[in-house]
Order: sequence, then C-alpha cells, then structure tokens
Amino acid sequence: MHKAGFVNIVGKPNAGKSTLLNQLMGEKLAIVTQKAQTTRHRIFGIYNEEDLQIVFSDTPGVLDPKYNLQEKMMDFVKDSLQDADVFLFIVDVTDKEQPSEFLIDKLNKIPVPVLLLLNKVDQTNQEGLEQLVAEWHERIPKAEILPISALNAFNTDIILPKLKLLLPENPAYYDKDMYTDRPERFFVNEAIREKILLNYEKEIPYSVEVVTEMFKEKEGIIFIDSIIYVERDTQKGIVIGHKGEAIKKVGTEARLDLEKFFGKKIHLNLFVKVKKDWRKNDRDLKNFGYR
Repeated sequence: MHKAGFVNIVGKPNAGKSTLLNQLMGEKLAIVTQKAQTTRHRIFGIYNEEDLQIVFSDTPGVLDPKYNLQEKMMDFVKDSLQDADVFLFIVDVTDKEQPSEFLIDKLNKIPVPVLLLLNKVDQTNQEGLEQLVAEWHERIPKAEILPISALNAFNTDIILPKLKLLLPENPAYYDKDMYTDRPERFFVNEAIREKILLNYEKEIPYSVEVVTEMFKEKEGIIFIDSIIYVERDTQKGIVIGHKGEAIKKVGTEARLDLEKFFGKKIHLNLFVKVKKDWRKNDRDLKNFGYR
C-alpha cells in the first residue's frame, strides 16, 4: 500500500511555516528570516519514503495586501486552500494580534483534516498553553492541536507519522528522486534575497527582486550571474554600498550557502539594476514569476 498526498502549510507571516518545512524535509528549501513577508512564492517540498510521498506546500503569510506584489502573494495562498489532502495550520503562540479570520473561516469550511500547530511553545508556560489550546479548539473544533517548536525540533517528529495516517492511498505524484518542484535558479534567487533581508534595513529588502540570468556548470564549478532589481536609484546605491562593500558581503554569504546547497564550488557575479516601481507593475510581476 502506497500513500501520497498534498499537505499545505498555512498561517500568518512569521508564524514559522518555512522553518517547519525545512525541519520536515531535513534540509533547507525555504529561506528563513525574522522579517515579515520573507516567503513570496509557493514552494513544494517533496518528502519520500518507500511507501509514502508527501508534497508539502509552503506559502506566503496571510496579510491584507497593500500593493500588487502582495496581491499576487495572496493569490498563492488562495490557491493552496483549494488543493490539499491535509492542512498544517501553524500559529505563533507569541503573536498577540488577532488571528486571521480569513484562514479560520476557510479551514472550518474545507472538508479535509487540519493539524493546528501551536509553534514556539518554548516561549510560553503551561497555563498560557492550555488557554491557547482551549481558545483554538473553539475556533476550529475539527482540528487536532499539537504544541511544537519548529526551530528547536520539539514535537515535530510526530507530524510525519500523523500525516501518513491521514493521507489517502495513491501512487506517487512525482519521481521519488525529486525533492522540490523548483529549478536551481529559483534557489539561487532565494539565497541571494535571504542575504539581502538579513543585511539591509527598512524598505530595501521589500523593494528587491532577484533574477538569475546564467547558471552553467563547467569542470565541477557552477558559474552564476544574478541581477538584483530595485525600484529607485537611491536604493541601488544603498545595495551596492561604499566601495561595493555591502554587495560583496551579500555575494560572499550567498555563495557559501549555495556551495553547501549544491555541494559544488560556486562562482557568483551580482549586478544591481533599477526597475522603477516593479512591485506595482503587473507586467513586471508576471516576468518575475508572479501570476
């Protein structure tokens, strides 16, 4: 008997969705930072065992869109709410803001199992946890509630066995040697964007998109040319930095991560270009891979 299915990870920004995906997959597929809106795309992680295939889907955090890019990000979320066999709804126990009524309403109406993961439980006490469990049981009565810490791998080992029980009998949807649906260039783009999120403040990380124009392997070395797009000339200067020091730091950090990811030596060239107000331009967004 072989089981296979789609398990979609949903939640608010910074709830820990990408950290959980990486933990369940056993390797880093999604970039992770403390900043909101780190995840912009829907990413599949394909977990395989001899008699099991789980297609995990990591999605952007649910938010109230303020411009075209965020609307496209929410489109990925809405797509993910229509095609799952099981949902992993991850909730940050330290989040004091109101929960997403949009997600609660959707998950209550969707006729598939929901595992509600109360994440970052190492940052609360037993009394607070019991109160949260009671509150979320009222909000989504059908959900099975599990306290976890995705970052510290607390209780995450019980998620895969539970999913195996919940998924239907199906043949594998993807070849068993696949671990993601994304091409190499996507992970190059994301590695560079992660370093920009970590190294720059204010609006810069959110005004940046990365496109890899060349990815070629020769004699065991991968040669990569990537363009960092910003929205204004002033942002270009900030990204490059004094005497190119800022962009050099980003390139070095990204290269080290990519060498670990691909297991090969990397030669990475970074260029910075201006594409005015690309976040608000539907044509630019489409060219960048946002439907």
